[in-house]
Amino acid sequence: MAPLPGAELVQKPLQLYRYLLRCCKRLPTENIQQHYRHAIRQSFRVHADEDSPERIQQIIKRAIEDADWVMNKVSAAIFLPIRLSESCS
Repeated sequence: MAPLPGAELVQKPLQLYRYLLRCCKRLPTENIQQHYRHAIRQSFRVHADEDSPERIQQIIKRAIEDADWVMNKVSAAIFLPIRLSESCS
């Protein structure tokens, strides 16, 4: 499952950048959002000179998978305490 609808439409680096920043807006706290926005910007700076279309597509695919992992991790961290407290009562 993709973190946001439209992940399958991301084909270009700028589309990926915008997509990942939209994902950051869904994170629960400002500190976490800032951390991942910084990581996204750094990654784009590192890969700015990439010119191989195959490599760019690999990077896009991996970035979307990583965003999915982060969003699932955050979702699990938010809902786990609720589930635990419900099962204890």
